[in-house]
Amino acid sequence: MILVSMTLSPTERSTVRRGKHRAVTDRAALYAVLDAGLICHLAFVADGAPVVLPTGYGRDGNTLYLHGSTGASSLRVLGAGADVCVGVTLLDGVVYARAVFHNSVNYRSAVVHGRPSAITEPGRKLHALRVITEHLAPGSWSHARQPTKRELAKTAVFALDLTEAAVKIRTGPPVDEDEDVAEARAWAGVLPLRRSWGEIEPCPLLPDGTPTPPHVRHRD
Repeated sequence: MILVSMTLSPTERSTVRRGKHRAVTDRAALYAVLDAGLICHLAFVADGAPVVLPTGYGRDGNTLYLHGSTGASSLRVLGAGADVCVGVTLLDGVVYARAVFHNSVNYRSAVVHGRPSAITEPGRKLHALRVITEHLAPGSWSHARQPTKRELAKTAVFALDLTEAAVKIRTGPPVDEDEDVAEARAWAGVLPLRRSWGEIEPCPLLPDGTPTPPHVRHRD
């Protein structure tokens, strides 16, 4: 068993330089941000140009799983050993300050650096896809049909170690200059952002009377 420190140890790439007071070094905070997010942005360089791909993901312990089509030329760069940067940001509110210079947002963000490794062994590949599926749509792995050999062959899966990562979090009211607070000429505060699921929309091809399964109805 490999023991992972519960404290983030910044590297040259993962050191927070701007807004250092918002950096969080607790690895549990990294896991919390990743577990709360649904889509990450995967960045790397392909053919000398930057590429950023929004993609689904899933976390198992200190490993982040990513996937995509084997037909995507950009993803073949990952299989060749490219370094990547993965970012997840959760917006929690807009911060209105007394001076526009100090307008901000409350957020939780995680940035991970590393070199993902391709997963080709069928058992590990299925496990990774299960993790990704259950992160985005809990309950689906046991409810829906699982991948066929052909579908597995068309899917590229990568594992990214979470050791080299950084977390930043901002909470609370605006931070204004003392003179702006004293002048009291503008309203200041926070407009929180709340995330909620909408009304379920069944597929029109479902047979009449097909009930919505509990793992969809009870999503919170």
